[in-house]
Amino acid sequence: MNSATVRNLLVRGMLAGLAAGLLALVAAYFLGEPNVDRAIAFEDAHSHEHEMEVVSRSLQSTAGLATGVLVYGVAFGGIAALAFCFALGRVGRFGPRATALLLSTAALLAVYVVPFLKYPANPPSVGDPDTIGKRTTLYFLMMLLSVLLAIGATLLGKRLAPSLGAWWATVTAVAAFAVVIGLAYAFLPVINEVPRDFPAILLWRFRLAALAVQAVLWGGFGLLFGELAERQLNPRPAKAPSAAAVAASG
Repeated sequence: MNSATVRNLLVRGMLAGLAAGLLALVAAYFLGEPNVDRAIAFEDAHSHEHEMEVVSRSLQSTAGLATGVLVYGVAFGGIAALAFCFALGRVGRFGPRATALLLSTAALLAVYVVPFLKYPANPPSVGDPDTIGKRTTLYFLMMLLSVLLAIGATLLGKRLAPSLGAWWATVTAVAAFAVVIGLAYAFLPVINEVPRDFPAILLWRFRLAALAVQAVLWGGFGLLFGELAERQLNPRPAKAPSAAAVAASG
């Protein structure tokens, strides 16, 4: 794949990431923000300390949310497009659409779902402010480990495919990934700082909304970028002029 094609796919990846970010923004606003508001109301009702807001809640839930989600979508769209350029033709006999959807699904699992299952997202009023640095470090460590293990599992599957066949090589690679991730789950510290009186249903809805936003983002990216990549790499041939058109021009 030449540099011009890679550049064009990178631009398309960022555009697809932006469009997917808009879809995720809608999901975050309607699914996530109401739960954030309820969590803040719970915190205000149970806290005797009232800090002055540096940034208003209305600004956080609109411009702040939009900026964060869209920048995230564009950045990861560009990274995913570069990964697509490397993966196309190397992970099986898949076309651009299927490769993009497979890659976005793998990214959703490795970048978000696997770390999420160990260190799930928490709403405001959940978590000790003194441990935020530790919690952030552990989360990104889990994310990095998950991504590296996913890459390692892919390479393992390709190496085993000639001897085991594609099916059993994939099963073995997935099993190896699951075993090592399970060990990481067992040995990394557990963090449970949810207040005892915090509503369980609110926590559950917040985490489901966070997961849904990521699913919309990566699912939308996979479908949109797959279509753009298909048109870039396999352009449709121009239609031949009809006999009537040729006769009329003659």
